[in-house]
Amino acid sequence: MAAKKKTDDPSSIPVGKLTAEMAQAELARLAKTIASADEAYYEHDKPKISDAEYDALRRRNLLIEKRFPKLKREDSPSDKVGAPPSAKFEKSKHAVAMLSLDNAFSDEDVFDFEKRIRRFLGLGEDAALAFTAEPKIDGLSLNLRYEAGALKVAATRGDGETGENVTGNVLTIGDIPTTLKAAPDVLEVRGEVYMNLEEFEALNKRLEKEAEEDGKAHEPFANPRNAAAGSLRQLDAAITAARPLHFFAYSWGEVSEPLAQTQWDVLQRFEKLGFRINPLAKRCESVEELLTHYRKIEAERASLGYDIDGVVYKVDRLDYQERLGYVSRAPRWAIAHKFPAEKATTVLEKIDIQVGRTGKLTPVARLKPVTVGGVVVSNATLHNADYIEEKDIREGDTVTIQRAGDVIPQVLEVDEKKRPKASKPYKFPARCPVCGSHAVNEENPTTGKADVDRRCTGGLICAAQVEARLKHFVSRQAFDIEGLGEKQIAAFHEEGIVKEPADIFTLRARQEAGEIDLYRYDLDEKGERKKSKNGKEKPPTNLKSVQNLFDAIDERRSISLTRFINALGVRHVGETNARLFASHYGDFKSFYDAAKEARAPESGAYQDMLTIDGVGALVARGVIDFFDEARNRDAVDRLLKEVTPEKAAAVKTSSAVAGKTVVFTGTLETMTREEAKAQAQGLGAKVSGSVSGKTDYLVAGPGAGSKLKKAEELGVKVITEAEWATLAKG
Repeated sequence: MAAKKKTDDPSSIPVGKLTAEMAQAELARLAKTIASADEAYYEHDKPKISDAEYDALRRRNLLIEKRFPKLKREDSPSDKVGAPPSAKFEKSKHAVAMLSLDNAFSDEDVFDFEKRIRRFLGLGEDAALAFTAEPKIDGLSLNLRYEAGALKVAATRGDGETGENVTGNVLTIGDIPTTLKAAPDVLEVRGEVYMNLEEFEALNKRLEKEAEEDGKAHEPFANPRNAAAGSLRQLDAAITAARPLHFFAYSWGEVSEPLAQTQWDVLQRFEKLGFRINPLAKRCESVEELLTHYRKIEAERASLGYDIDGVVYKVDRLDYQERLGYVSRAPRWAIAHKFPAEKATTVLEKIDIQVGRTGKLTPVARLKPVTVGGVVVSNATLHNADYIEEKDIREGDTVTIQRAGDVIPQVLEVDEKKRPKASKPYKFPARCPVCGSHAVNEENPTTGKADVDRRCTGGLICAAQVEARLKHFVSRQAFDIEGLGEKQIAAFHEEGIVKEPADIFTLRARQEAGEIDLYRYDLDEKGERKKSKNGKEKPPTNLKSVQNLFDAIDERRSISLTRFINALGVRHVGETNARLFASHYGDFKSFYDAAKEARAPESGAYQDMLTIDGVGALVARGVIDFFDEARNRDAVDRLLKEVTPEKAAAVKTSSAVAGKTVVFTGTLETMTREEAKAQAQGLGAKVSGSVSGKTDYLVAGPGAGSKLKKAEELGVKVITEAEWATLAKG
């Protein structure tokens, strides 16, 4: 059966092009997906998808139901609010349902919202119609029931009809009064429990510290909303009491008498009763005024100190609200104008430079934390010096950032109107901030232009690069020291035992002098310190492993010139180029001296380096920059006191395979693949990793696969390992 095309998948087809059969399948998929997302968000406080993805799913579901009303499911997400209350808590039925809000995503949606209200109420365009506008807090909805002025029940929204009784936990929140004066006999106050951004960060740090101390998992929260919900829904009220929770009041449920005649006056009444209302709440006389206030709140979003994800608009007159009523799961008289889900405005407080494992200097924006797409963002990439200069990004700027999917957030633009008066253009550092070595922009030999990325030249001594360099140093194509792999290097480097290559060769002497103790390391496995269950270090049990390591290191005190050059980790110089340099210069001193002399482009040493077949200006510049850094030269000199690079064997130019291109494949039985390559190159042959029309010989051992097939298709001569040995001798 032929595989279905991607376009056959209903989820990828626009609503207007769906058939009834496709729509039915899509509604089933959406119901399942949304229900799963609701459970993760409301019951477990761990959202599976972003707010933007969730909103898109609900909008698609609603559009399909409008186009195919007869296909609407009994379990339609359009009729549901939240998720069923958790079995961990006692259930609490709401006297008045706690519903959700429809969303607006554009100015046009807000104008349509006003038009629908006027049409429903029969109001002309000139008739007065006021609204309230207030930030949409990204927290956990809560209903507080007061009877005779005393707090009796506090419940989460749950599925809108029934929530979780969290009264004991709510009593620990300072923003929520336990008694009210001059309140109706029955009053249900509704609002949002939230956590400040600074307090959220402090909580996550505390959880990480506790995890280190007691060895138990204390998973950090993804964002303040999850932190607030997770803190409120604790079975132990003492945990809730230790968490910094706050509350804004904005609505009501059951009341025994009217609170006021307008939404605005209810908010003022709440404040007099002792509740906090949002200071950015405002009464507006028109849609234009609503949108102006929306943009004001959006601009101030980064400085609020708590998360919001939009602005809520409500018809101000309560008699109008009563007439408008509800449709499905939402009131007709209110709407949430959401912010663009993947963008936010914040303040760029500082520009830091991070040095990567290859020496690349990457500028990072340290931001005033803001939640974007459900994730708290405090850092964003600035790419490189050109990007900063092009957009004139400065410390202290108000910036717009974007986060799409899992992509690292980036700074999109700067609001120059809000730039501090004392602001100065950012000056990209000319030296590595980690080690102080020169930072250079490599020149592209093809275009003659400098590369946009700036790199640290202190490869062997830069703390940001050294672990990666050390791992390369002991890799299979470099020193290949048995018993000293990446895990052991990582452990030794972390504790300062090995800081540069020369340190590897002084391990035995330092061990014997009592300066270090390698017997405490599990050398056969992870390289970590051995510890018992109570956390104390175990007594030495690996005497033989340590001695074997010392012996393996000593065996590498003499090493081929190719391996030695490759091990240094010079940029653009891998195994192939290292072999070219070894063949050309013959010994390390000649190569070393040439690299230092080649600093001047007009020098004979530089011109000679460019004559090496396969070595271009880019490779030469990598060698020159490496040895131009005095600290690298010092590190190499210290290494040369411990290790002797062997002279390169002279390349035979009169052999039968000189100038030929050879590919090895399959399992070689009399030598390793590396030995075969070295032999071929010593005979003047070129070794390639892939078969092409330019390949002269394919040496095929047992298990040869695709390379053998391709060689046969191209008519490349295929020989056995034995035939290669004969050819090499002749």
